[in-house]
Amino acid sequence: MSSDPSKVIEFLQFVGRLKHIKRTGWVLRDVQNPECVAGHMYRMGILSLLIDEQTGLDKNRCIKLSLVHDLAECIVGDLTPHCGVDPEEKHRREDEAMKVLADLAGAAGDELYALYKEYEKQETPEAKFVKELDRFDMVLQAFEYEKEEGRVHELEEFFESTRGKFSHPLVTTLLKELNAQRAKFEDMNGAKDQ
Repeated sequence: MSSDPSKVIEFLQFVGRLKHIKRTGWVLRDVQNPECVAGHMYRMGILSLLIDEQTGLDKNRCIKLSLVHDLAECIVGDLTPHCGVDPEEKHRREDEAMKVLADLAGAAGDELYALYKEYEKQETPEAKFVKELDRFDMVLQAFEYEKEEGRVHELEEFFESTRGKFSHPLVTTLLKELNAQRAKFEDMNGAKDQ
């Protein structure tokens, strides 16, 4: 590590905030024990480990993208469309936050910032795949909350927001199974009238 240890400690303290920042979408929907941003990023990293090498995707790059894609939230918070922040302003804030984090990370900073920009631009197969993982983890989490809290079909808006946005075979296979499990859960527990 060729970085200033005091800056690295500051970087780690910033990043540590992600263990306590609750994801805004779940807070707004009154989920009893909403996940934190770090938990979301962790499961995305694990999902990236499931990549079959024959897909042509760089597994290590996907893991890195998963771990970095929401890193700026340790400074700006988890901003959603419901927060009243213009998308361009959100991007500006996150970009500035990533520059701060990159500076504190020292030698690794350039890579962190480059990974963030790659994810934001959505131009590489890995960035596009990780975006699908981001969406898939959200709907998986929504289903988990529906089951845990007996909220049959109550978090449908999260599923609706992702319809038609999946194309990678790994993700579409998982989504098909998730939808089948959700339909079975709803049948067994009496889905509310639509």
